[in-house]
Amino acid sequence: MEANTRGTGRLPAAFLTPGSSSFLDFLAEHQPELIPGRRGLPEGVVVEAPHGTTIVSAVFDGGVVLAGDRRATMGNVIAQRDIEKVFPADEYSAVGIAGTAGLAVEMVRLFQLELEHYEKIEGTVLSLEGKANRLTTMIRGNLGMAMQGLAVVPLFAGYDLDQGRGRIFTYDVTGGRSEERGFAATGSGSVFARGSLKKLYRDDLTAQQAATLVVQALYDAADDDSATGGPDLARKIFPIVSLITEDGFRRLTEAEVSEIAVSITDQRLTHPNGPQAPLL
Repeated sequence: MEANTRGTGRLPAAFLTPGSSSFLDFLAEHQPELIPGRRGLPEGVVVEAPHGTTIVSAVFDGGVVLAGDRRATMGNVIAQRDIEKVFPADEYSAVGIAGTAGLAVEMVRLFQLELEHYEKIEGTVLSLEGKANRLTTMIRGNLGMAMQGLAVVPLFAGYDLDQGRGRIFTYDVTGGRSEERGFAATGSGSVFARGSLKKLYRDDLTAQQAATLVVQALYDAADDDSATGGPDLARKIFPIVSLITEDGFRRLTEAEVSEIAVSITDQRLTHPNGPQAPLL
């Protein structure tokens, strides 16, 4: 929306009128074409766009970890090797994106504005449940684009200040939301990542163990899914791993993630299938 550059130079009345605490509602009323899902595509047009792939998350004692691989694909081509798929939503939550990369990043930025706007208007932080609901609305608004092949399927995780624990939410293309217990995965390699998480996850994980667990899961996903990128030691491209605790959001440094990835890669030289869970 353009500012009024004539006369007094004051902002349009819409900016000065008290309204909803939802930035998305404000945008829908005054400039709806800026909402990703409101943009139509010509009929019969097939759009080739880069897609993000695998996101994984796991709850540990004191918080939750969210991680993603770095590969984006376009058909059978690797479109980008170092894309970022994990973003902080606010101080106590984060979003991992799978699906159409460009739309997903735009949706995340709009979601960040939504949470910031609510906090400024209401003077308090939205509850984690409320944040998950706001993201549901945004995904549902993108259903028209999803039906044209431009789906966005994020994974949302955060630290619940009221309950004092980490929580994970997954979504489908219609905005349907599910809270996951312990761990979750989404994207093209999610079937393989979830299988890895299922066998290795424990309730008493530390933050360091949880970080190692999600990198193991991404390695297993890359082992069976061509669209998921594993640790690239030659180019020094490693997964993005973020921790969310009562102290807030923290992205692990490249040195921290590379140490985990190199250790896992070295172990896979002798045990290519990775660590094994006991039979009983």
